[in-house]
Amino acid sequence: MISFTEIRAKAEDNAGGATELAARMPELKSDAEIRETPAAEYFSNMSFRIFSTGLNQAMVRGKWPAFEAAFHGFEPAKVAFMTEDDIAALMDNTGIIRHLGKIRATHHNALALVDLEKEFGSVGNYLADWPTNDMIGLYADIKKRFKQLGGNSGPYFVRMMGKDGFILTNDVVAALNKLGVASGKLTAKKDQAAVQAAFNTWHEESGASYADISRTLAIWIG
Repeated sequence: MISFTEIRAKAEDNAGGATELAARMPELKSDAEIRETPAAEYFSNMSFRIFSTGLNQAMVRGKWPAFEAAFHGFEPAKVAFMTEDDIAALMDNTGIIRHLGKIRATHHNALALVDLEKEFGSVGNYLADWPTNDMIGLYADIKKRFKQLGGNSGPYFVRMMGKDGFILTNDVVAALNKLGVASGKLTAKKDQAAVQAAFNTWHEESGASYADISRTLAIWIG
């Protein structure tokens, strides 16, 4: 397998230098910061990711104060107690995006967050304690627990919250294909295991975060 040193060298050339490449790396939070993040902040960002998928994010962001009001400040316990009448009323709320499937997913996700807090003590503990050498496992678990967080929605949510991890964007998939890590869209379990193993190898070699490796691959292929 090609070394990450070689991958980073080419990415630096593509980015215009080492300083320019470093400036394009994602911002991450420490485990302590992840643990201290309130559940409502996780829930709000999770829901923003779901409602903004396929839409202009600036437009959705402009509506977010109305979402915060409609969903009780995204306090999981409060949203979990919403009734069918409450959900129906949201479909008449012109301040939010009235997508029944996403509204129902938000209610389901509130219930899932309440259960997760009971199991791990907090959402932050759940994310902070999950080992980065098994991000494929984390993304699969998020998809199982929550609605509308499959595909790259779960990984993007994790990145939004500052947790280290890779995202299989089109550019990253293309890079992994070209490097011979796996082939195709990388959705099969066998391919995803190979991807995780490659990221683990590059992380151990370089000490770089999984997020940095992911972004570097995207720039490398460019």
